[in-house]
Amino acid sequence: MEDHPLLSVSLHKVLPGGFVLDLSWQCHSEIVVLFGPSGAGKSMTFRLLSGLVTPDSGEILLGGKTLYSHARRINLTPQQRQVGYLFQHYALFPHMTAAQNILYAHPTPRTAAAQAQLQVLLGQFQLESVAWAYPGALSGGQRQRVALARALMRKPAWLLLDEPLSAVDLTVRRSIRTELKQLQRRLSIPMILITHDLGEAFSMADRLIIYDQGRVVQCGLPEEILANPASPIISEWAGHALPTHQPVFSF
Repeated sequence: MEDHPLLSVSLHKVLPGGFVLDLSWQCHSEIVVLFGPSGAGKSMTFRLLSGLVTPDSGEILLGGKTLYSHARRINLTPQQRQVGYLFQHYALFPHMTAAQNILYAHPTPRTAAAQAQLQVLLGQFQLESVAWAYPGALSGGQRQRVALARALMRKPAWLLLDEPLSAVDLTVRRSIRTELKQLQRRLSIPMILITHDLGEAFSMADRLIIYDQGRVVQCGLPEEILANPASPIISEWAGHALPTHQPVFSF
């Protein structure tokens, strides 16, 4: 693994109601899982990282490139940040086919280059047979693959996946976990994932970041966090989700 982090995040944001998001973490080309209770600040972190919301202060560095810096007055647009964003519940356009949803993310969707990229993605995600079906006719796993293909259409430098398995039946979660891991290894880019499911977090994460009340309370390898929880609430979560008689990686 690289000596220097590929993605470095340090952000501060005061939200309506007085909630304060104040966090700092780093990662390499790996799967990073943000885990914590609802309202801990995970989804807002994604909005700040992607450029949809502007922080009050801090900076975001990716591969040595500054995406945001309050001190240097740099604030790249979401398009300039080269980020692929998979929204919770996928946010597919219901009036567009699977192929049209994927093409929508391309800056010049009617070009031959866009069509060629579409065919590659349809093949990679095994969507050729449903390319002209509408989202309402797709299974949960197919909708997830369409959303991922759309996120990859711009050839992103990093990926943000907000609860990517929350709308998928339990029976297909295991295969999609495997697919996401293979995708990250193939692309070799940071993949940041949000989940409320601790079992899913331990199954997916190369690096696990625990959020609570707008702050990072622990960051490290999943097995290290399980063995040495930094607060009573982490101990409680781990104890409920991973009993001592059950292997950590049994998913």
